[in-house]
Amino acid sequence: MYQKDLELHRKWIDLLLKLEASIGKKPSGLKSVLFLIGVHELGRGRKNFSKEEKQDLIHIAICKVLSLSGYYVLEGLDEEGWPHWKSVKKLPHFDLLEQEQLLKMHIIEYFNTEVGI
Repeated sequence: MYQKDLELHRKWIDLLLKLEASIGKKPSGLKSVLFLIGVHELGRGRKNFSKEEKQDLIHIAICKVLSLSGYYVLEGLDEEGWPHWKSVKKLPHFDLLEQEQLLKMHIIEYFNTEVGI
């Protein structure tokens, strides 16, 4: 691993440990953390979500974290209070590992700036 990759990995593990301390359970991976962000952004607290709602929550989270770099902007909320995002800047083409790293960097920034973890 390169130094930059090691630093990102260290920050990611640190975030997972902080989330575990905060919610009482260590998130199992990237999708779990995105789900938590989606629930936080929806603002309804804990509840049982359908499979489709879980996918929507992950999408909301991806848009939210990528909005930190100007890729998405919030268009508004629908009648049920779900946020809707608009793509405003094309994402660069990345392979799967690069996509994961981009999301992790933005997730770490999200928790540092938006949540204060």
